[in-house]
Amino acid sequence: MQIRPTNQGFNFDKYPTFEKDIDPKQRAWIEVKGKALEANVRQLRSKLSKDCQFMAVVKADGYGHDAKVVSEYAIKGGASQLGVATLKEGIRLRSAGVKKPILILGNLYKKRDLIISFKNDLMPTVSSIRECLICNNIGKHFGLKFSLHLKVDTGMSRLGFESDKFVQQFEKIKSFENICIEGIYSHLSSADEYNSLDPKSSTQLQRLKFQELLKQINVDSNHNIKTHLANSAGMLLHEKFHFHMVRVGLSMYGYSPLAKIDKNLSLKPALFLKVKVAFIRIIDQGVSVSYGGNFVSSRKTKLAVLSIGYADGVSRNLSGKINVIHNNKLYPQVGSITMDQMMVDITGSNDIKIGSTMVLLGSDGDKIISPVDWAKESNTIPWEILCSFNNRLPRVQVD
Repeated sequence: MQIRPTNQGFNFDKYPTFEKDIDPKQRAWIEVKGKALEANVRQLRSKLSKDCQFMAVVKADGYGHDAKVVSEYAIKGGASQLGVATLKEGIRLRSAGVKKPILILGNLYKKRDLIISFKNDLMPTVSSIRECLICNNIGKHFGLKFSLHLKVDTGMSRLGFESDKFVQQFEKIKSFENICIEGIYSHLSSADEYNSLDPKSSTQLQRLKFQELLKQINVDSNHNIKTHLANSAGMLLHEKFHFHMVRVGLSMYGYSPLAKIDKNLSLKPALFLKVKVAFIRIIDQGVSVSYGGNFVSSRKTKLAVLSIGYADGVSRNLSGKINVIHNNKLYPQVGSITMDQMMVDITGSNDIKIGSTMVLLGSDGDKIISPVDWAKESNTIPWEILCSFNNRLPRVQVD
């Protein structure tokens, strides 16, 4: 409870008190560059034939970028469809006014969820006869056809019809009068591996299996069915993976999943992670920093305390392994990353003050720090880095 002295010389009531009044850049935030997203999609789209569609994968809140913003700019860049992971993600896009076809890449198995999907004009991924029957009954009940995509497992061992039973099951599915098969697809498990162009690689074997299944069901006789196999890596790997549509995630956000990058492809990162300096202190030689005392100063050291931590999505595994940028200079992070804060060694700097802005991911001058760098340091993948940033970090669109 606040106690206000009677002799106070200003009026509390004139100051803002609501969450909406807080500056989104007050602590730490993510800047999203919509124009970079649009340019990336346009570039990637130019690698496809005119007849090949581009599905922008905007699941996990657009890989941490803000799904609504990503969808808007991806569509401007040439995306004709969107992919999400969950029913809720699809509904949020519909509520935001997105009209393009949306495919739910996850599995819906309850009748209630499939009805909600149908009423929101969302296409479910179907991996079994059981779900096909439910969708057909829903369509029959409403006197309409339920649009969906069939998924077949060619080597991921996750969702999808079993490949050796798919042809027989497809013959049954074709007789269902109240579903509309908009697409048939599979998912590559290892397209980003170095040997993916090897004829004996699992990636090539998956492609051949998928092609053979499509041939057996004579999919070419139905031009309304879109076949798709490629993720970002598959799309960049070779045109043989393109089929009628590609599903692009990581590359759209500005990063190539392949070690060897097409020299004619200039992808621009669309995400900048920035943070304010909350406090500055100077410690003597031999003083430990943060939990566990894993870092001990070897000299008199000037520290900046940054208002971001693992609760915001910056993994504790990155402690002592990353840098931040300020005015085109790199400064090392020291000590254990804590839940809400981290410390940076700014010894020798005279231009960093309380309230200064530092870049954790992105660029400043010619210095660049990428999620790919963080992934290498924490033994993970850039997808996980991007998807780790939670809603405590405001998204700020900068163009």
